[in-house]
Amino acid sequence: MDPKLQRLLDEAEIRDVHLRYCRGIDRMDFDLVRSCYHPDGIDRHGDSHGAYEGDVEGFIKYAAGVLPMFESTMHFTGNQYVQVHGDVAYAEHYARAFHRTRPNGDKPATDYVVNVRYIDRMERRNGEWRIADRILAFETERTDPAEWTTEPPKFGYRSHRNKEDLSYKYGVV
Repeated sequence: MDPKLQRLLDEAEIRDVHLRYCRGIDRMDFDLVRSCYHPDGIDRHGDSHGAYEGDVEGFIKYAAGVLPMFESTMHFTGNQYVQVHGDVAYAEHYARAFHRTRPNGDKPATDYVVNVRYIDRMERRNGEWRIADRILAFETERTDPAEWTTEPPKFGYRSHRNKEDLSYKYGVV
């Protein structure tokens, strides 16, 4: 195959891994998240101040404990820079992650918004690109007030953070 075409295919597959990761986190589909990492993959979702740093199974356990605290999350991916070197690649994905908190007593719901970069070392093993080592770099964060409602949406359908989401019914996996 033409090397330029192979590079473009590799870059597209690597970008797809990141998009599947974001979808898996937002839908709390931890099998989908797991499929983005090699079994011995490492996730560095924090530093000495907390969060998580360790193997992929520990990260999934951490995420499964943290994500239900939010009413919803949504990752919006922007710039994606990928460098492929044979069966190893380096990628940097910019993202804005929205986290809707639930109201708690007198405390209203908020939108916690973070701008981050996912910095990945990817490896192709057995023909499949997956994350070997991921670092999450925080750029900025803010908390905004949010109007809370338990009423049905005025348009569209309510999103679900599980496999009852309409995207699964349409075959998006």
